[in-house]
Amino acid sequence: MSSIQTQAAVAPTGASLYARYALAGAIGCGVTHGALTPVDVVKTRIQLEPTVYNKGMGAAFRQVVKAEGGGVLLTGFGPTFAGYFLQGAFKFGGYEFWRKTCIDSLGSETAQNNRLLIYSVSAGIAEFFADVVLCPLEATRIRLVSQPTFATGLVSGFSRILKEDGVIRGFYSGFGPILLKQIPYTMTKFVVYERVFEAALDVAGPKEKLSGSTMTALNLGSGLVAGIAAAIVSQPADTLLSKINKSSGTGTITSRLVGLASELGVRGLFLGLGPRIVMVGTLTAFQFALYGDIKAALGATGGAEIAKKKKE
Repeated sequence: MSSIQTQAAVAPTGASLYARYALAGAIGCGVTHGALTPVDVVKTRIQLEPTVYNKGMGAAFRQVVKAEGGGVLLTGFGPTFAGYFLQGAFKFGGYEFWRKTCIDSLGSETAQNNRLLIYSVSAGIAEFFADVVLCPLEATRIRLVSQPTFATGLVSGFSRILKEDGVIRGFYSGFGPILLKQIPYTMTKFVVYERVFEAALDVAGPKEKLSGSTMTALNLGSGLVAGIAAAIVSQPADTLLSKINKSSGTGTITSRLVGLASELGVRGLFLGLGPRIVMVGTLTAFQFALYGDIKAALGATGGAEIAKKKKE
């Protein structure tokens, strides 16, 4: 009996630990992105049809519901949840893995002195692999939102794109802009979160002594600040991603991106920033809150730490 209890008390390590990180990240991203599908539908409409939806987020909601009914606000829910469930697993699990790898390679003292660089590099690498699995489902979501009659849902939309456009043009024509959006977004997201959370702990005290509810509140607040910063940084690429996935198009991906950027201009690239700040700020706050709570519930508390401790 004592041997069994001892084994149960041992914290997970290795693949078991990172699987827990991945599951926590998958649930956090899948649930938050899925819940905010209506906001994303409206944001995408503003980006794709700015002359129609030009009176702000609230008015755009009313226009969409009046013209097409409330059900349209859930358009793309399937690919949104599935895509970001997978992406969250690779993003959060990968971030923990690459952060630990960097720390082990550099040593704790060097790593602590260069922690912002480690946060950035770890997040960027993790996001690259996360985007490989996200891109086909994101392309399907955008096609469903921008062309409501294109298909009835995830499976039919995915199948039609594959049949008509093939893998590369159909699913990965937006891979360039999704990298341009997601990598700076994720790097900003994790760096700002880590710094704000570190500053919050300087005020609140060591996290080992804080209650679960306090930790959740700190994760929410730090995630909110990180989400707002990340939304602003990645907005131009988000607009290009919506545009390039609206139709098949012709020419190389690079030429299409350059042409779209030139056509839109700086102001056009930031269309939909308001609703995106609302969406990304909210979902990032709840992502980190859910991630922290689920990690704790799964016993995944053995991650590498390089944040500077407050001097007593």
